[in-house]
Amino acid sequence: MPIERNAEKITLSLPSAGASAEILFFGATVISWKSAGASGNSDPTERLFLSKKSALDGSKPVRGGIPVVFPFFGAPTDPAHMKMSSHGFARSSTWEWGGEVLDNESGVSVRLKLNPTPEISQVFSPEFSLTYVVTLAAHQLSTDLHVHNPSSDTALTHQALLHTYISTAPHSSTTVSVTPLKGLTYFDKVAGTTKQEEREKVDVKEFTDSVYRGAGSGERPDGGQYKVRWGPEGAETGLDVRATNFGDVVVWNPREEAGSKLGDMEVGGWDRFVCVEPGIASYWNTIAPGEKWIGQQVLTAI
Repeated sequence: MPIERNAEKITLSLPSAGASAEILFFGATVISWKSAGASGNSDPTERLFLSKKSALDGSKPVRGGIPVVFPFFGAPTDPAHMKMSSHGFARSSTWEWGGEVLDNESGVSVRLKLNPTPEISQVFSPEFSLTYVVTLAAHQLSTDLHVHNPSSDTALTHQALLHTYISTAPHSSTTVSVTPLKGLTYFDKVAGTTKQEEREKVDVKEFTDSVYRGAGSGERPDGGQYKVRWGPEGAETGLDVRATNFGDVVVWNPREEAGSKLGDMEVGGWDRFVCVEPGIASYWNTIAPGEKWIGQQVLTAI
């Protein structure tokens, strides 16, 4: 069966291509995506990192996969958000089954939904409706976040981000490069300063937590398109990331310096991933009453 589900998760599969994906109802978190490379010269490989110490029972947000960040990125700064933990409630709420979207030889797709619950309403009063569409193709995984403002008279202001943990195994994440980010202004959250990116290839050899502003701008010819590569020179592999309506991108890896302080991070886990996170992170998006915003991420195994 290309779509299977139980009370905890949804499993998508394309047997002809050897591709599969798993999505938890908790957080709508994609915890696994296996795919061969688009060149056809590799076996299906796990493309997402999931910490072996991550809780998958709904007791806390998942450390790995693709957590959904909404209605704000990072620690709360708005007085209206102070009752919530970092990155908001979407990644720590149980979503509902929204039905099948697509099921044919080219791909399989499902929809999950999140609307205000009594628990969410206690910490976030604005009206909202979230729909998350996950689509599996032979060499691609697409994740589309739809934010609807059902209010008839009040605008909805929010941030949103897909916190994608890209697995670099079996190579060390110290060989990772992310391009093209040169020339962009970014906020270095580790140093607490704003900088201009001068590197042709951005690496994560040191503790990295950088918010690249305007990386997804339509004014850039390569806006929203990122190449993530790793492995020895001449034999690199990786993923291509294409983002739509996410104006920023965050590059994150805690290295041992910060990773060893995370209770749900396995020892050495920081050597096996890089986070490349398309999002609305440095600014706020406003949705007029009755309107909708859609942000999309497409991951392609090269």
